[in-house]
Amino acid sequence: MKTKQAIETRILQFCQERSTSVNAIANESGIPPSTLYSILNEKSQNPGIVSLKMLCDGFGITLRQFFDDPIFDDLGQEIQ
Repeated sequence: MKTKQAIETRILQFCQERSTSVNAIANESGIPPSTLYSILNEKSQNPGIVSLKMLCDGFGITLRQFFDDPIFDDLGQEIQ
């Protein structure tokens, strides 16, 4: 799994845990829904840390909590 896929998975996990939609969390986070949808699909291959921090704020978690998951332990090599 690549980092981008792990981030997508993690965002969707938090949405599911909180029973909230992607659109709702984008609005709560203060980022345009189009930006979040770009992160969740093929448009954005490199989500910015500021956008991730804003999402974490919307979820009410820290960046540490976002990345504190085994999904990030065995990521594939990004440089090829």
